[in-house]
Amino acid sequence: MTYAAKAVAITGASSGIGEATARRLAADGHHVFLGARRTARLDALTREITAAGGTADFRRLDVTDAADVNAFVSAARERYGRVDVMVNNAGVMPLSPLDALRVEEWDRMIDVNVRGVLHGIAAALPVMRAQGGGHFVNIASVGAYEVVPTAAVYCAGKFAVRAISEGLRQESRDGSIRVTLVSPGVTESELADSIGDPAAREAMKSYRAEALPASAVAAAISYAVSQPEPVDVNEMVVRPARSAR
Repeated sequence: MTYAAKAVAITGASSGIGEATARRLAADGHHVFLGARRTARLDALTREITAAGGTADFRRLDVTDAADVNAFVSAARERYGRVDVMVNNAGVMPLSPLDALRVEEWDRMIDVNVRGVLHGIAAALPVMRAQGGGHFVNIASVGAYEVVPTAAVYCAGKFAVRAISEGLRQESRDGSIRVTLVSPGVTESELADSIGDPAAREAMKSYRAEALPASAVAAAISYAVSQPEPVDVNEMVVRPARSAR
């Protein structure tokens, strides 16, 4: 199905949910602008999308740097003339028990998972206001609804993304800005690769035995983006059917 083409900026687009979302939305007929730190992957993905008949471009992006996120959104607007959808997807998940005192990893999660989303909103919201509308899709997790051992800081960040998304929705009741929170359960991705704590890394192997393909989350995002302007899909939780969480 082809939808009215929108300009979509996607953070964390070099792998996992971000990559799958880029592929899906480009296939839907949207123009995608991709951001991540691994530019070789972005270049390869952009080439694949354009070879398949889609429209894509990319820019290196560090979501922890507010100025860099502003430049990313500006580049997307320059490329496509507007930014209709901002997918705040970049995230890290270095799980560990609190008594492991991995403070640098806590800081990294807060910087990427929370500040990264805020930087995306700060960069894109003025653009969307000026053009008369837009749509934020913020990627959280089932960790936005529950806390489990080793994931206290990660879950805190996802709770924050949920709160930020709801606050933005309530501040946008004129209907011009839509806000969707997508909370995946266990999904095939490289997130677990960032777990440095040995016990947490081992526990994650069994936890991830039943995992969604990233394309399933991309399909949920596609659904939210494709809705007519008066419809705002606010929250979506997507889990493996066999998952306890």
